[in-house]
Amino acid sequence: MVSFELSDEQKMIRDTAAAFAIEQIRPAARAADESGEIPADVIAKAWELGLVRGAIPESYGGYGDIRSAVTGAIVAEELAFGDLAIALHTMAPRLLAYPVLEMGTSDQRESILPRFGTDNFVAGAAALVEPRFDFDPSALATIARRDGASYVIDGAKCVVPLAAKAETILVYAAANSDAGQAGVDGFIVAREAPGLTISEREKNMGIKALETYELMLKDCRVGAEARLGAGKGINFTRLMSESRVAMAAMATGVARAAFEYARTYAKERKAFGVPIATKQAVAFMLAEMAIEIDATRLLVWEAASRLDKGEDALKESYQARNYAAQSSLMVADNAVQVLGGHGYIREHPVEMWLRNARAFAVLDGIATV
Repeated sequence: MVSFELSDEQKMIRDTAAAFAIEQIRPAARAADESGEIPADVIAKAWELGLVRGAIPESYGGYGDIRSAVTGAIVAEELAFGDLAIALHTMAPRLLAYPVLEMGTSDQRESILPRFGTDNFVAGAAALVEPRFDFDPSALATIARRDGASYVIDGAKCVVPLAAKAETILVYAAANSDAGQAGVDGFIVAREAPGLTISEREKNMGIKALETYELMLKDCRVGAEARLGAGKGINFTRLMSESRVAMAAMATGVARAAFEYARTYAKERKAFGVPIATKQAVAFMLAEMAIEIDATRLLVWEAASRLDKGEDALKESYQARNYAAQSSLMVADNAVQVLGGHGYIREHPVEMWLRNARAFAVLDGIATV
């Protein structure tokens, strides 16, 4: 029998993340979207929750908590319920820290992890997505070729969060183009590395408060020791599964935010003397939205639970991510429809959530549990 009953600790973590999302993230979301800047105090307070530092071993300055994909998915949903852009920003250091923690060498862990075991937020970044319409994580156009004691990386990346602030970026490249996902490696590249160019900040339709950048790598040379795992190979399939679980969980959070706002509005807004929530068309729409949210969350937790058991979750995470991309967009769009003309103006946040929800269909690898 499958059970998704949360432990007392997970419930406490969920409640803490939910309270932070409502009290700190949500009030800052609209201004951050308009200005493109996230308040430093919100980032600092989020860091205090141990979103990254919690899983770092005590020997590197962390808290040494057991890492759980289910718990990570719960936190990701709650933070995105507050605001997707702020959630992605605060969790971005995981993109570097967790792969190094899970698959790096002892030297790589000693070099990277202590940075995230401090009391202050430290930016971290990973570069996976490429600026081409046929982008496929298992067939990267970014190539890394061995040249003596070094690797030379050539290619382009886009939608790289916090790239201009991160001291180090984990760049994914194909070391063996014929091997699919098995041929993908990660390379720890310093921001100032010769051959690496970071473009101007991207201007996105949604997640406007999140700083994302395009990278160009031309004859970017790094030492062999920069290869994640130093030649032992990485489990790129697992890294992608963890990322897709995180993105699907965040999509659930965005959808839930849109649904709850629309439900409250429908109960308060009256037409012909009665709340519009009593109208069959609106009631059925809200019911369908609620069903989609619960269905998406179950897919997320199923994939996350397989990861926690050490099992392959490639299929489950892919299903969760694809379903979440569609369902969150549908729910957010329905929320705009429930509000009618009010849904299209900035006075209400549903238009922002619709723009943010659209990102899930095109983004990959910018979050992890």
